[in-house]
Amino acid sequence: MAVNTSSTSIEPTSQPDESLSGNFTLENILGTNHEDVEHPRLKEKDSGDATGPGEGWDEESAVRPAADGFCVECEDQPAQVVCDTCADNYCEVCFAAQHRKGSRKKHIAKPIPSDAKSKSVQNGVAEDAKKNGEKQEDDVDMDDSDEELDRISVEASKAPVSQIPDAQPTIGSKVGEWFVDRSKYIPLRLTYGERKYLRLLDAALQVSEYTDKIDTLGFGLSKPKRIVHQIRELCAILSGLVLAADYKQGQELFTDRDFQSNADFYQTIFELGRRHKIMNPDKMRTTYGKLIYLLQDSQSPDVRDMLSFSCVKPIISVYTILEENDALNMLRDDLIMVATQEIYSEGRSRREVQRDIKNKERAIETLASKYQRSGLNQEQVRQCIYSIGDNHAFLRTNRDPCEKMITYLKQYFHPTQPKDNKSSLAIRSGKQGARLSHDHAKQYAYVLQSLTLWREILHDMFRLWSLAEQDLLAENVPYRLRDTGQGLNRVQAAPKTFRMMHTILHRAQQSVGTWIGSSAIHMGDHNVPNALMFIDKYSQIYRILLPICNTLSQIPSLAEKPALRSYIEDDFGSTDNCVREILCDFFQHGFDGSGADNFFDAGSCIDGRLTSAWNWCAQLEKKRYFPVFLLTGFVGFDGDW
Repeated sequence: MAVNTSSTSIEPTSQPDESLSGNFTLENILGTNHEDVEHPRLKEKDSGDATGPGEGWDEESAVRPAADGFCVECEDQPAQVVCDTCADNYCEVCFAAQHRKGSRKKHIAKPIPSDAKSKSVQNGVAEDAKKNGEKQEDDVDMDDSDEELDRISVEASKAPVSQIPDAQPTIGSKVGEWFVDRSKYIPLRLTYGERKYLRLLDAALQVSEYTDKIDTLGFGLSKPKRIVHQIRELCAILSGLVLAADYKQGQELFTDRDFQSNADFYQTIFELGRRHKIMNPDKMRTTYGKLIYLLQDSQSPDVRDMLSFSCVKPIISVYTILEENDALNMLRDDLIMVATQEIYSEGRSRREVQRDIKNKERAIETLASKYQRSGLNQEQVRQCIYSIGDNHAFLRTNRDPCEKMITYLKQYFHPTQPKDNKSSLAIRSGKQGARLSHDHAKQYAYVLQSLTLWREILHDMFRLWSLAEQDLLAENVPYRLRDTGQGLNRVQAAPKTFRMMHTILHRAQQSVGTWIGSSAIHMGDHNVPNALMFIDKYSQIYRILLPICNTLSQIPSLAEKPALRSYIEDDFGSTDNCVREILCDFFQHGFDGSGADNFFDAGSCIDGRLTSAWNWCAQLEKKRYFPVFLLTGFVGFDGDW
């Protein structure tokens, strides 16, 4: 830390003045009582002298006290504990973050009584609502003639609202505010006409060399001029493709030959690509990076002035559509659970499946006719319902494999004592590439907490993706081009995503009780350069776990064939032993801290756990049980399942 000693020079005095012991000087900073040193501006804030606007990139306004009943640190979460020493109210996440080390670690926190907490929060919300002129609306009671839907509605009205945080409601239970909160981050499904423009955008990005021309250390034109040139070139390609696909629409774009007059069209096209990618993480795998980096550069003030228009507009979500048309009560309607449910056929009769399909179709039509408005027709209501159903499908594909692996872990392995050596999860550093040393109990807990953390991340992936785009496209958070060891990358801080990750990590730590290994989250450094790399890293979890779950589930059906049963019994002893060996090897060496380029980047940090799992995937062909994977139809971790 550089300190300007010219403005705080130390003059020798005959007697030390005790009032100067806390001055912001180099001598005091390097002395033994450095903890008592305070910056002069902090003192001004404490004394109330600072009346100007707050300074710093993340300061939104001048210093102001937190609202009654809310955390003094984040100011947007209800206070849950009070620190006796600090005499401040915190939410659990902020208290854990502010009291991790030093003298604050010894501070004692007491939970705030639930009645006082809820009363203060309600008062704060009521004041905000009064201030902003918000109106509270009563929930609309359902009135449907269908007997089955009536039965579900009656059961839901009698059922209590789930008290488990973020617990997805079940059919027959009250939905409460779960769908309202979740719909804020669920993008609206693309219509047929929008998909036509999406294909044009993907084609234009495929031939674009944007990152090759911009993310380079070459000479010639200045970087803002190169960015503007590339953006205009991409917009020109898009205009030409639109003209070829739709002559009437293309004529409108070429009327003035002015990019600024067509800003709304380009914003809409770019928003379609972002919305489609969030709903389908396995799509646009090479073009989305170009798109988001292009939009990131377009947010620069210099580029925006030269370009004369903005390329970015907010993502259209289910919540925004319903809120604009005063139809949010649909998300509180108990029928929404029936209309968005996923229907499974495994282990069920055809009659039961057909009954659920008909109930779902009736619920969709009932909600569509009930909540249509002048600016919201029935087809748009259906589109919102289908989008929520897409979110459920995303959770089933991405989050549920984590649940299955946790179930396998608890089913085949004891938490503390292994049955024999083949059931032991113990690993030792240096053995078979491992960089961690854990006994069975510690490795069991380490694997359990890692899978739990992945499950929580994937459960909130849409929210994380929304925050990641906000960080990437923020005007006041610049990036720097840096060689991270894997080529030139854009290194950029991601404060919103980072904070949300801390909240998820805290929730995972509470659910498992203890935490093994490091809780460091890499973001904005050479390991995870920016929020885009973070999202791309964790959106691949299902590519690891889903093929493993599919293989394990098909092993019993393989044993039904005599020849394959003979192979499994000769090599593994039984189908259970085969499953246990695969799981044991994955839980050992998929979580052993390996996979990094050097020893310092490996280990038990939050991102290192996923790196170890990918390293295990790369070694699968060398395992003796690899033929079992091939027999179940496995083609790779990047294939179709």
